[in-house]
Amino acid sequence: MPLFHGDPVLDLSYRKFKRLPSRVYGLMHLEKLYVCGNSLRTLPDSLSQLHGLRTLALDFNKMEDVPPAVCQLTNLTRLYLGSNRLMNLPPEVSNLQNLRCLWVESNYFQRFPRELYDLPYLKSLQIGDNRLKTLPPDLWRMEALRGLWLYGNRFETFPKVLLRMQGLEILDLDRNKISEFPSLKRLKALRLFSYDHNPVDAPPKVGEEVLVVGEGAAEFLEQREARNERRRKAAEQEAEELAMAGEDLIPPHDRQAGGGR
Repeated sequence: MPLFHGDPVLDLSYRKFKRLPSRVYGLMHLEKLYVCGNSLRTLPDSLSQLHGLRTLALDFNKMEDVPPAVCQLTNLTRLYLGSNRLMNLPPEVSNLQNLRCLWVESNYFQRFPRELYDLPYLKSLQIGDNRLKTLPPDLWRMEALRGLWLYGNRFETFPKVLLRMQGLEILDLDRNKISEFPSLKRLKALRLFSYDHNPVDAPPKVGEEVLVVGEGAAEFLEQREARNERRRKAAEQEAEELAMAGEDLIPPHDRQAGGGR
């Protein structure tokens, strides 16, 4: 295993490790460490020595808690903890002040981890396939959030706090039990809304720039494009008629004089 070649990226995924080789913790040059698909239950404190880590991927392991050493990696910008056995996050996760992207999908969260409020730059939160039924009413405090994946949870009603998330660009609520959606037009930054496999008959009202994915969405998008095409043609025709009307207002001798110049 060539661990000392100086490459800032180390991929030890799917090696059947129950613990990582101790030599890994001496690789101070590492910026990205991938150890997905092993049988790790925790990581030793010596992991915290890897001060240069920006990306840490621990998906598909057997962790019931986030190892304390992970919360000491203060330069992390991306942390992947999907497909473990997590039910919550420790308060120390607030140490990760540079975190931009957190994936905790396919775990056992029953409550939204409010510890994330203290991460000022978190832009992307993937928390699909958990057991959430509600969102906290002050979730809007996560002002930096741009992408929020909530698919495969247990929402029966649309969480109203999402209407206050003015920065959201991507919102995914696939595979829940929501039977009615409010208008999302007030979410001016929204660009993608996915609501597939919810018991609704039609997509909600959204802004003109939003791509929607779900039951009836294709027809909705076709109708919207057809409507926009009609508007474009009408605007072109109106402009043409105004131009012709303007010509009719010009006296014939002025037209001839203008044409001769």
